[in-house]
Amino acid sequence: MIGRRTHIVDCRETRGIGEGGGIAQRGTYAKSGSELVAVAMSPGRRHITKPVCEITFALREANIETSTLVLNAGSGVPKDAPGGGNSGLFGVTPKEIAQMERHNIVLFHFGGVKNHIIYKARHALRNVDKPIVIIAQYPLDFEDFAKIDIRVGTVLEAELNKKAKKPAYKLKIDFGNEIGIKKTSAQITDYYTPDELIGKQLLAVVNFPPKQIADFISEVLILGTYSTGGVILITPDKKAQNGDKLG
Repeated sequence: MIGRRTHIVDCRETRGIGEGGGIAQRGTYAKSGSELVAVAMSPGRRHITKPVCEITFALREANIETSTLVLNAGSGVPKDAPGGGNSGLFGVTPKEIAQMERHNIVLFHFGGVKNHIIYKARHALRNVDKPIVIIAQYPLDFEDFAKIDIRVGTVLEAELNKKAKKPAYKLKIDFGNEIGIKKTSAQITDYYTPDELIGKQLLAVVNFPPKQIADFISEVLILGTYSTGGVILITPDKKAQNGDKLG
């Protein structure tokens, strides 16, 4: 074909429970370059993979190399979500995380179950160390986002996390009397030195489950924007009290 690129992928691993070809198979990973991977939930009554197929088609038409991944456990909610108990169905496996992290951007399509979306998004953000785009068929409102507790904190200590797979700092952050002092590992080495970070105020999510990074437990998720040169922290433009809540 003149002036076009042809993508041929067939990475079907297991027989699926849905209909419609390879993208309806649990565990399918169809790699096409490293720019972006579109992630679909497991096919079933509540989740159909057709929207991800349409997204993938449109992105490839725009000449963006787009891979697809259908999760093995994409139904329900994570086990740490309300109602998840110890038998939560949703989760990404180490193998799936490794597959996603081969790409520059990860796009999740979370379907249309309102009370599942926020907890699936939280699980994805905690486990996948890449820029993430979230698409949901159900419109989210302010109350949904208000469930995420975002607070102002001041950096007390900053040092290089030598055991992290990617360049990162270990931080101790003071979130005031209610939250206390929390620690985190953050990949913010491109624009900041440890000395510049000490005394700096920033915003962080404080109610995500702790995450182990090498031998370090990260307790909060600091917020920033992905620029071409690295992560730029989101900070108050005036002095705020530690523990002040975003709202």
